[in-house]
Amino acid sequence: MTNQKGTVLIVDDTPANLQLLESILQAQGYAVRAAISGPMALKAVRIQAPDLILLDINMPDMNGFEVCHALKSDPQFAGIPVIFVSAAVDTADKLRAFEEGGVDYVTKPFQPLEVLARVATHLELKRHRDHLEELVQDRTRELLLTQDAVIYGLGILAEYRDPETGLHIKRTQLYVKLLAEHLKHHPGFQGYFDDTTIRLLYHSAPLHDIGKVGVPDQILLKPGKLTEAEFELMKRHAVYGREVIDRIAAGMHDDSAASFLRLAGDCAYSHHECWNGKGYNGLRGEAIPVAGRLMALADIYDALTSKRVYKPAFSHERTFEIITEGDGRTVPEQFDPAVLQAFVDLQGTFKDISNAYRDEEAASHLTLSVVSGLMPDAEKSGAGHA
Repeated sequence: MTNQKGTVLIVDDTPANLQLLESILQAQGYAVRAAISGPMALKAVRIQAPDLILLDINMPDMNGFEVCHALKSDPQFAGIPVIFVSAAVDTADKLRAFEEGGVDYVTKPFQPLEVLARVATHLELKRHRDHLEELVQDRTRELLLTQDAVIYGLGILAEYRDPETGLHIKRTQLYVKLLAEHLKHHPGFQGYFDDTTIRLLYHSAPLHDIGKVGVPDQILLKPGKLTEAEFELMKRHAVYGREVIDRIAAGMHDDSAASFLRLAGDCAYSHHECWNGKGYNGLRGEAIPVAGRLMALADIYDALTSKRVYKPAFSHERTFEIITEGDGRTVPEQFDPAVLQAFVDLQGTFKDISNAYRDEEAASHLTLSVVSGLMPDAEKSGAGHA
């Protein structure tokens, strides 16, 4: 509100009515603005929204009903209370005033005290409503922050058993979001990447390795090459991850929670799948969930650019070469071609994120564990099973 009591916009095509209402309201400390037509009123609202509108009905060019309808059709202004002030006494006019979204109706000639009482009442109701909405928004933000912290914590739990520290979770979150936003208008993903889905992908990404809590330490932490049997057990973390998330989802009845958990389950189960069908569970091409396709590339990029006990961190340039040209372990055919092209388009931003969230810079103040799986052949050789 522009002052302590509030701002009232008066809309009437009769100057005398404007002057009278203005003097009544100003005498009580209200800030007052005036408009002599419907179009001028709408323009005035767009310039600076008032706290309440006193609106005449019978005006040329655009009557009060039309003005109110236009305001209520715009979410930005729909919450402004509108009190109709009119000489019309027909019940039909009064009913329509409320149908169009008016909160009250004052009949001309009006009594000043009646106008002041109704204005004060509806401004107070608006203050309470606005305060309640602020409380709801604050509570919603608090719940979302709590949810994000729990999700992030679960992701860290999966990584915490590894002796290395880092920001793998944060980096892969950002890579996945970056790819999704870039592919939003790609013909192959038309209608898939709306703002809600991108937000859910971002928040579900930390759970991609949650299944590693089910992998025995002697396999998860083994510094050398995995045996065939050990590698088969290591691969089970994708299945374990989906099973854990599915069990959580079974108790959920909220649609948004179900959508989030579905994406999280897809990401956990399929982030080691390959476009050519040579991944953990043999999914091929478009049978691989979209979340898994994005995470597969994000996970590989982060593994290659991060330091491990078995290798130094590769440069962005070398990593780009490996992902796009192959090196015997990682080949381009492992990735969705559209996702791979998005990576090519965005490689500069990938590098910026990698540099901005370096493990060595985080180690002094974060206790996160980073576990990055390469693709199956790399894990089998001991190059990414941790």
